[in-house]
Amino acid sequence: MRIYLDYNASTPLLPEVREAMLPWLDQGFGNPSSPHWAGEGAAAALREARARVAALLGASPPEIVFTSGGSEASNWAIKSVALAAVARGRRKIVTSAVEHPATMVPCRYLERFGITTTVVPVDDEGLVDLDAMAEAIDETTALVSVMHANNEVGTLQPVAAIAELAHAAGALLHCDAAQSVGKIAVHPAELGADLLSLAGHKLYAPKGIGVLYVRPGLELEPLIHGGGHERGRRAGTENVLFAVALGAAAAVAVDAPCVDHLAAMRDRLHRGLAAHFGDRLLLNGHPAERLPNTLNLSFLGRRGHDVLARVPDLAASTGSACHSGEVSLSPVLVAMGKSEEACLGAVRFSTGRPTTAAEIDEAVEQLIRTS
Repeated sequence: MRIYLDYNASTPLLPEVREAMLPWLDQGFGNPSSPHWAGEGAAAALREARARVAALLGASPPEIVFTSGGSEASNWAIKSVALAAVARGRRKIVTSAVEHPATMVPCRYLERFGITTTVVPVDDEGLVDLDAMAEAIDETTALVSVMHANNEVGTLQPVAAIAELAHAAGALLHCDAAQSVGKIAVHPAELGADLLSLAGHKLYAPKGIGVLYVRPGLELEPLIHGGGHERGRRAGTENVLFAVALGAAAAVAVDAPCVDHLAAMRDRLHRGLAAHFGDRLLLNGHPAERLPNTLNLSFLGRRGHDVLARVPDLAASTGSACHSGEVSLSPVLVAMGKSEEACLGAVRFSTGRPTTAAEIDEAVEQLIRTS
């Protein structure tokens, strides 16, 4: 039996999403900017998709800008805010030590323009040190960028508290919510986020579609220049097909929350493995303040790559990378202060809507059989 437990990496299309896309694969080819019947239909579909995503985020449709994915959304938020703030003497970005490369790499890129990045540490459960965050944010800070949930260990960050610190210093708050949207409730206004990015393929829509939520009244320089699409905020004819898909996925997330199912499958997996491996198994991440679907475990005394290599029908991930026989440790686990043994033995399992108890039990059996 092939078992997929890598939903944090990417998700399959939901049946509802696939069904919503079908008309737009054939007859729905019109340009939503065109003033004729074909364009009007596409524009109406785009409006509905935008409204559905807005409903998921507790926002209004004008606050939703479609992008090519979460990476573009985060790049746009970080680069636009930071470069615009230089003229006001604000040349610093504050972020955490466990951010996704879609945040860290743009921050490093901006250093060539004289913009500095302050990286705030996390504790051994992956939580940002709020005292260090408060110390790092000052009157020179343009932007604070902190993820809502870590993609490797699932730890949820105190975004609302961080937003208060940022706003008190006159800075903006960007939140990478790619991993949390669709799994738990995510409302930018409640988080205090001025900008929030999400990726469609993390919530059962296709790869190649994402969103940047932009707080009302906040003007951003476009990352992509050209025509006046997306209210002049992102040039390029809108991808109606994928926007419709994301809207359908958002509607499912609103109508059928899955947090209890995700957590039940995650915990079933943990119990099954813990019963066999005992103290040879280490949980990475916060035991409570984490995503309901994410389980990062270190198989002490073994390498995560070797664990997965012996169960080829089980799809999961490791945070470390192996190149030419050399292993680079997960930056997230290193930032959390984990030992080399724990880093090398780490495996991330992530459950999804389609995950069944039978799959979980079979995964446990496969992992035990090869231990």
